[in-house]
Amino acid sequence: MSRIIAIANQKGGVGKTTTAINLSACLAEAEKKVLVIDMDPQGNCTSGFGFRKNEIENTVYELILGQCSLKQSIYDVENVENLQIIPSNVNLAGAEIELLDIENDREYILRNEIDYVKDDYDFIIIDCPPSLNLLTVNAMTTADSVLVPIQCEYYALEGISQLIHTIDLVKDRLNEKLRIEGVVFTMYDARTNLSSEVVNNVKENLNTRIFQTIIPRNVKLAEAPSHGLPINLYDSKSAGAESYRNLAKEVAEGKEI
Repeated sequence: MSRIIAIANQKGGVGKTTTAINLSACLAEAEKKVLVIDMDPQGNCTSGFGFRKNEIENTVYELILGQCSLKQSIYDVENVENLQIIPSNVNLAGAEIELLDIENDREYILRNEIDYVKDDYDFIIIDCPPSLNLLTVNAMTTADSVLVPIQCEYYALEGISQLIHTIDLVKDRLNEKLRIEGVVFTMYDARTNLSSEVVNNVKENLNTRIFQTIIPRNVKLAEAPSHGLPINLYDSKSAGAESYRNLAKEVAEGKEI
């Protein structure tokens, strides 16, 4: 039985795509069969796996507009066994407007496609755009749960209440099985008091599950996307790689505090 997890936070720069790339790669490393869906028009998840995003013929854009088949939009990720991707590029930015012209079930277009293959995978990870739009809604109607990365900074809680409200609305109106998978802290700097203060503040104010694994601020994590590699291939022994392996273990086991 597959698990479909959307990674979402409408606030940019919180490690959302970094988490999508490296969680997926570490789940695949643990011999789970994984499909990544890049729902962000920036296509950073796609390029982070080494694809030339603007040269790809069939992406999630063509898929949701019915211009290619699901099989045509799925690509193997080079060097990573057990991992496939439905890529994205800037064309997806136009899909939001084009979806408005669809009268029936426009919130379920992605789900209706993924239903055909979801049992072929242990995990399907969806990288959402940094906004609460129709693309994000499609991701949430497809998903079983939403994983929320939160950066360890002063404005960590900003917008989280809006995101949770959106998740609740989708659950009430479009996808009754949807739940919050949990919150993961990213860009944690052990040298500062701020990071630990943010963690404590979020734990006190957010009534949801929080992963034990905390992702550190790590140079190797920042470098890996420019090489088109997940962190476990770019620097397998780095603190970032170990952290994402731990997060993958928690996600796979459904562990929480």
